[in-house]
Formats: sequence, C-alpha cells, structure tokens
Amino acid sequence: AALCMQSAPSSLGKRGLEDADCGKRKMSAKKTSSSSSLLQKGASALSLVLDNFLSTSPQSENENSTINTSSTSTSTSTSTQPIQKDNTRTTSTRNNKKNKKNTSETNNNNSNSNNNNKNKQENTEGFCVECEDQLAIIQCQECSESFCEVCYQSQHRKGKRTSHTTSRINHPKKTNITNITDMKKPQSLRLDHDKLLSSENFTERAKYIPVRLSLLERKLLRLLEATLHVSDYTDRVDKMFKNQNQALHEKIYNICSILSGIVISSDLNEGKKLLDSRDFKQHAEFFQKLFEIGRRHKIMNPEKMRSDYGKLMYLLQDAMAEEIRELLEFSAKKSIRTVYSVLEEKKALGMLSEGYLEIATRAIVPYGPRGPKSRLDIRKEVENKEKAVKMLCKKYTDSNLTEAEIQLCLYSIGDNNSYLASDRDPVEKMIKYLTTYFRAESFEEGYSLSISVGLNGARLSHSHERQYNFVLQSLSLWREIANEMFKLWYLADEDMLNETNSYKLTDTGQGLNRVQASPRVAKTMQQILYCTQKKVSHWVGSSVIHLGDSNVPNALMFIDKYTQVARILNPIVITLERIDQLMKDQKVKDYVETVFKSPELLRKEILVDFFRYAFDGSGADNFFDAGSCIDGRLTSAWNWCSRVGSKRFFTFFKLSGFVGFDGNFQR
Repeated sequence: AALCMQSAPSSLGKRGLEDADCGKRKMSAKKTSSSSSLLQKGASALSLVLDNFLSTSPQSENENSTINTSSTSTSTSTSTQPIQKDNTRTTSTRNNKKNKKNTSETNNNNSNSNNNNKNKQENTEGFCVECEDQLAIIQCQECSESFCEVCYQSQHRKGKRTSHTTSRINHPKKTNITNITDMKKPQSLRLDHDKLLSSENFTERAKYIPVRLSLLERKLLRLLEATLHVSDYTDRVDKMFKNQNQALHEKIYNICSILSGIVISSDLNEGKKLLDSRDFKQHAEFFQKLFEIGRRHKIMNPEKMRSDYGKLMYLLQDAMAEEIRELLEFSAKKSIRTVYSVLEEKKALGMLSEGYLEIATRAIVPYGPRGPKSRLDIRKEVENKEKAVKMLCKKYTDSNLTEAEIQLCLYSIGDNNSYLASDRDPVEKMIKYLTTYFRAESFEEGYSLSISVGLNGARLSHSHERQYNFVLQSLSLWREIANEMFKLWYLADEDMLNETNSYKLTDTGQGLNRVQASPRVAKTMQQILYCTQKKVSHWVGSSVIHLGDSNVPNALMFIDKYTQVARILNPIVITLERIDQLMKDQKVKDYVETVFKSPELLRKEILVDFFRYAFDGSGADNFFDAGSCIDGRLTSAWNWCSRVGSKRFFTFFKLSGFVGFDGNFQR
C-alpha cells in the first residue's frame, strides 16, 4: 500500500489515501501467527487501493482530476449505502480545487522565500560575515568564513583562534548600471511643517523644555558668560599632577577664585565680606541660581556658549566632588526649571492637554507644503496664535498662576518648535531630496551612489542599493536625534553632574579628556536607534554607539557632535534651493549650461557627491574611530565638509552666501 501511494499520480484523491490508511490499520489490528494470513490481508489492502485508482474516469478534463468515490468499504465484507454520482463529483471537485489552491500558495511562498534568500545572498556576497558592511579581505581556514580586518582581529584576539591560518581575498570589480528614463523633476520639496509638529505629545515634551529666561535672569547670564570667557579653569586643572592632593588643591583654589570673583562683580560690598569670612555657604542660593540659568540657556540654545559651556560643566563637575562639596558646605547643582515643573508646581498641568496649545505654540515659518506663504497667510497665522494665547491665559489665570507665567511657558514651548524648524527641517529636506532624485533598485548612468574601499578615501564598499539605504537610515537617525535634542541635553546635564558618577582624566589620543559613563543618554540613544531601525526595512552597518570611551569621552562631547548636523546640512539645502534664483543672472546661467548642462544636473551632482562621500566611513586613522558605526557616520560627514572647497560646484555655495560650517564659537 505504501508503494502504491508513492507511485500513484496526484489525481488520487483524499478518499483513496484514507482507504489505504484504513487497510493498513486493519492489517496491524488483526495480526495472526500465520504468515499466509498476513500476506492475504496485505494483498487485499493493495487490491482495494488499485481498484480506487482504476475507477477514475478519463472522459473529460474535470473528471480526469477527480476520483469516483461512489462506494466505500473496509477490509471486512460489510457494505455501505451508495452515494449519488453528481454529489460525489461536486464534493471531490471542491476538494481538488482546495488542494490546488494550497499547492499554488505553497509554491508562491517558496518562490518568495527563494527570492529573498537570493537577494540577501547577493547583498552580502563578498562582505564580512560578522558586520555584513565591509568587504571581506581575510579568509579563515579553520572557521571557513571570511572577515574584514577589524572583525577578524576582534573574533581572533584570544584563545585557540589566535593560531588560525588565513589567506587574502581578492575581489573582482563589478558594474551594474541601469538607465532610468522616467525620472521626473520634483514638483516641490517644501515640507508641511505644521503637520510635523501637530502630532507631538506636549505633556512628555514639556518635561525637557526649559523655561525662557526673564529680564533679571538675562542680566545674571551676562555676568556668568563674562566670567567664563576670561576664565582658564580647564587649562589649569585638566593636566597631569604628581599626586591627587596637588590636583585637588588646584581645583579648590580655582573654584574659590571664580566664586569670589562672581560675588565681587555682582556686589562689591558682599564681595569684601566674602573675602574676609570665606563663607561661601551664605551665597549658596545665588550660586545655584546663576549656574542653573547658564545650563538652562544652553539647552534652549544649543548653538550658544560653544566654548564657555564646557568650562561651566567641568567646573560644576569638580564642585560636585565629595571633598570639594564638604569644603564649600553647599551643592552647586540645582534642578533645571522646565515648563512641566512650573505647571506642576502651580497645579495647571491640564493646560498641556488643551487643543489650542498647538496653535498657541506653533512656529510661524514663511513656507508651506505648496511653497512660500503670502503675507496675508502669515498675518492670519500670527493673529490665530495670539488669540489662542489669550484664551489659554484667560482660562488658567488664578491666584497661583499669573498671566505672565502662562505666557512664559507658552513661549518656551514655541521656542522648542522654532528650534525644530531650524535644526530638524534640514534633515527632513535632505531625506526628501534623496527619495526624490534617487531610487534604491536602479540608477541613472553616472549617478550611482556606489562606493569602493580606497576610492576617493572611502573606507566602505557599498553597492548603489546598499549605499542608498545606508544614507536613508543615517538621515532618519539624525532626524530622530534632532527631534529629541532637548531631552538629550537635559539627560546629559544629569549624567555629568551626578554625584556618584565620577570621571577619569585620560589621554584618548586627542589630548587629556574627562572620560565618564553616561547611562541616561546611552539608554535614550538606544531607544532612538531602536525606533529608527523599526522604521527602515533593513539596517546597514554597525549599531555601536560610542559613549564614555576614547572616541566619545562623555555626554557633553556626544551631544555637541549632533548639534552640528544642522550646521552641515543647512548650507547644502540653501544652495540647492537658490540655484533657480541664481539662474536669473545670464552669466551664471551660461556657466551652468556650459559646465553642468542644466540646473537639475547641477543639483544631482551636489547630491551624488554628498550622499557618496559624506557617508563613506572616512575621517579617521582606523576603522575603530570611523566607519559605519553610529558616530562614524557623522565623522565622515565632517570629513566631506573639510574637502568641499575642492569641488567644482563650490562656486555656487559661495554665491548662495556660504561662509563656513562651524559658525560662531563665541555667541
């Protein structure tokens, strides 16, 4: 029976198989000691299956695919009632169609699985089996796997693997160019800024949005900035000493000098008393307020105090040490005043759930999804914003919360929206340029995004599709970081001034730096990275986040790197947007048509060069400091900025008003 079922064609229906199983069960159930009886029952079951097989009628195509099950019998001689032929044919046809459908779905699934496996194999062929990002150049004979140089050293650094034998791998050059004839010119690259901000959770955001400074606080801020500007605190204390006592003495001496100078500058009489008494505790509240104003101002304006803020945080880091804190008899740290803390103190958190809050805090921008706004539209938005502010003030003003405090909270949230408009929107525009001018699956001849190791300084080897996804996910990650920048600054402040989280002065290869763990920032970055990975189809490159090591010593260094994203992308976006305006000049137009053929080809050349070489893993002396890791992508972008002056399209950067990528370090 088993042999018959294997050799029977697919037209042997479900009922024939059931009969065969029935015969097998009867044979095993009625075992006897006589071998002739066993042979007789086996022959009976085989005869039953053959009868069902031969009963198939070949009269038509439909009948040829069904089985006539007009009679059903068991191994015994008991008979059953006959079944009508029409009903039998209908039932068997339905079962056969169901079997065909299942078979077709199975074949499709197998085909899709094979295609996915084939695509995955093509994408990773020739690349390192560990990181799947860089070309494999070392073949391990014992492991039977190929690695890049960095991953091989990491996997074979100790144990028996250090004695493994290797061989070099030579890769042939590959070319794969597809001409695109249906690439259309983009109609508009403007963003719907209101849509980007309307879905925000104001209650969660308000926990990390600092309150705007008042007039009195701005006077204290000028005092603090002037003090830090003339101070050389970090130059004096961040150096090697013979012993810890000498280092501690230097820190105490400089901290007391700075605190005394601040008091003397604000009030001469109080300064004289402080010099006589050396009692810093009586001015503890003043110092806490002054330093909190500086920290709050920096979070609200990440582009401000670029050199002075480091002195402030390192000064407070040392002042929070147990030995110095006991000498001063007070803690210099005070919690940052946020919108959430103010409304919670005044018992007015309900305002964060108001529908008018989005209108009252909206950033008024001169452009919309369809292009520039008219003066009338902008004026209407301003009037609606003022009306929403008045309605919220009227509703929540009471004895605990004044109208001025409500306006201060609303304007603080508005400042956060304005920051997003200036720092997050350039990333959004670059993503739109990428998805508009390029496709992952194909490319125009001469405009491929593919890169190769060693070509123009690249440290990565990516095909066009892989590089497209690499750039897209990098820009998407930068967008999410810009969206959470206030939160990251707030958490970086908490990590650096944590009393139980000390630092270690270490030579990182770039001078002496304060290496300190940052658990809060690291956890938030992992969450941002996870959300970004969920949004993209496939993650390309490494997911390592350098923080608290020789590459990124502390949270201040980490967070300051990502404030530079907007300074990198803004000049590029401005240049791309002003090309059409520059074309109105006849001489510029003639130059573009002669050298670049058209304005669109000029844009494509700028974008291709940036998407290739700003994400090629370059910018450091080795793969550990740059490459495809999270921070290495930004390092590569800065390396591209340092070489933009040698590009032939740099002239249009100058014509668009480009001065530099760094900005002003003082103000």
